[in-house]
Order: sequence, then structure tokens, then C-alpha cells
Amino acid sequence: MPSDAPVPSRVRASDELRQAALEQFATVGFAASSLQQIADHAGYSKSSVLYHYASKEALLEAAIGPSIDLLESLLGDFVAGGRSAAAQAVFIERFVDFLLGNRLAVHTFVNQGQSLRGLPVIERANTAIRGLADSICADDASLAEQMRFGVALAGATYTLVAGATFLDGDQQFADDDVRDALISVLSELLLTADGRPTR
Repeated sequence: MPSDAPVPSRVRASDELRQAALEQFATVGFAASSLQQIADHAGYSKSSVLYHYASKEALLEAAIGPSIDLLESLLGDFVAGGRSAAAQAVFIERFVDFLLGNRLAVHTFVNQGQSLRGLPVIERANTAIRGLADSICADDASLAEQMRFGVALAGATYTLVAGATFLDGDQQFADDDVRDALISVLSELLLTADGRPTR
């Protein structure tokens, strides 16, 4: 039964701080973000940040961990379904939905994954991405196929977060149009010609 009871302020503060951290990590980078900047961005004091999160690393875990959980689940479903062209096409649609719903977190762990190696949450993300690459690319994948995977993943995450800087700033795209365009582009990059959907 739905409730109109107010959300406890501790929960709201924790969520607001996590979202502010995610925005800071995705736009200025984890290394360049300070707890004070995150607090200022969220409208809280630094002591409030430390009340909810013991460190910047704990805040990173809270900010991107749920998205990594989703990616691991998505990858598990894909591996269980096999590598057929039909399974890959379904996976790409689900993957695009994942990217659209988790764009800041994915941008953070894809684009900063190498510079933040050693942090447990980043190691989980890097492992998931390696698993994704191994599942998309055949065992005997050529260098070009491996490069297509990297360009597809990094390009999609960059475009969703920072791409507005090179797209026409006055033009707004509907979410469905962005989704369709991403599915088309990722299909072209990741699927063999006979496995690509026709649109």
C-alpha cells in the first residue's frame, strides 16, 4: 500500500550526497573531487558527508556499486543465453537501457577505471567490463573486433554524459530517439553483418 509518509531526512541526505558525488565524479573526476566540493554541490556540510560515508572511497562505492551490480547481472544473463546473433541483439537493447539509466556511474567507471585501479569497486567494474568484452568478442577475435568493442563502450558512455558539448546544443533529442540511435550504432559496431537488426 503506497504511503504518503515523509522520507526520513537521513535517507534523503544519504541519497542526495550519493547523487552529488556521482555528478562530481562523472564531470570533474574522482581524483579532482573533494568531500567539501561534494558537500557544497549537495547543499550539506562536509561533516554531513562524513556522517553518512566514512571516506570518498566509500562514497564512490555507494555511488557506482549498484550500477556494477546491474552490469554483472546483465552480463550473467547474456552469458547464459549464448553468443548467437539473436542473443547479442537482445543484449545490446538491454545494455543500451542500462547505459541510459546509469550513464553517470558507467561514465565514471569506464573512463576512470584505469586511473583508479586498486579500489575494490573499480576492480569489480573492470572485471565486469573484461567479462563483457570476453562475451561479446569471440575467443579468436581480431584486434579490429576488440577495438570496436572498446570504441563502442567508451564512445557510448562519453556521448551520453559529455557528448552534448559537440552535439548541437540547441537541439534536444527525445530519449526514445537516443535509445534507437545507440542501439543502431552499437549493433553496427558489435554485431556481425548478418546479426544486425534492420531499422
